[in-house]
Amino acid sequence: MMSKIFGFFKKEAVLVISLLLAIVSAFFIKPSAQYIEYIDFKTLCLLFCLMAVMAGLQEIGVFRLLARRLLSVAKTTRSLYFVLTLLCFFSSMLITNDVALLTFVPFTIATLNISNQKRHLVFITIMQTVAANLGSMLTPVGNPQNLYLFSKYNLSAYDFFSIVFPYCALSLALLIICGFFIKNESVNIEYGVQEKISSKPKTIAYSALFLISLLCVFRVLNFVLLFAVVLVFMLVFDRKTIMKIDFGLLLTFVFLFIFIGNLGNIDYIGRFLQSVVRGNEVFVGVLSSQLLSNVPAAILLSAFTDNSKALLVGVNLGGLGTLIASMASLISFKLVQKQNVNVQKYLLIFTLVNLIFLALNWILYTLIV
Repeated sequence: MMSKIFGFFKKEAVLVISLLLAIVSAFFIKPSAQYIEYIDFKTLCLLFCLMAVMAGLQEIGVFRLLARRLLSVAKTTRSLYFVLTLLCFFSSMLITNDVALLTFVPFTIATLNISNQKRHLVFITIMQTVAANLGSMLTPVGNPQNLYLFSKYNLSAYDFFSIVFPYCALSLALLIICGFFIKNESVNIEYGVQEKISSKPKTIAYSALFLISLLCVFRVLNFVLLFAVVLVFMLVFDRKTIMKIDFGLLLTFVFLFIFIGNLGNIDYIGRFLQSVVRGNEVFVGVLSSQLLSNVPAAILLSAFTDNSKALLVGVNLGGLGTLIASMASLISFKLVQKQNVNVQKYLLIFTLVNLIFLALNWILYTLIV
């Protein structure tokens, strides 16, 4: 029993911490109807719908089929790196960084084993992680913090893309340059089982729901309608996939909304945080992400600044650095850890690569401002 509880705490550390923070804050600001006003239901509904659609497409096998077809052109170790890494970079813009890593890292492990290239496993999976975290910054649907900030600050599509594009472009160039550090050798990839999409009707349905989701994110359609359609569709046609949705992330958002709402109503704390955050959004965003991860950092800091552009840059670049700076990074680590790799080697290379990417992006930020 204790081992199960410990396992849950380890797996859902951010959820547990956010719950404890909400409970502690309730001793200072007593629970009331005001708590409901803290919660951003639009973000929660959009996040639920996007996760549901991605879970559906993932279960059907759409992403695995895409990866298999792209890898058919990989004939060398270098081309293998480019396909696997850039697949995470570009796909994360639409399917989120965590879904990209959940889908393509296991696929990468299998591919490298089949092609006898397991010696490249640590480096390629680390670069995939960096690619997913940086590629996802380009769109509002790429990661949870972007979706939240895009909605909270009512950003236009132009404003959003113009803010993050330079960093995304630099990151893409760096990922390509890193590929030339791999010795270019021929590879032979032969899969035993042909990859197929399990249901074409569901593929069409989920693709349509994804397009509707994008229209809601960009405020063309009402999010309430989307939520109702997605929920009814899954309850009627795909109940099993509902369990694949990360409800822990949704609850984490709820608890953080309550904690931050209460925090803002404690005058001296609110004034102190405003004085620290305002004018230092990028630095504080990067630093706090190293300790909290960038999703909680975005929610926390957004309560104390109106500078959406700087905060958006800060929490996205903040995904670089420590293993917990972006919770998506833990996905890769846990998957690779099962392959009996040298954990110390992984963490050393991971930290070094992340710090290099962070430093170069920080230099770009100083040039832009």
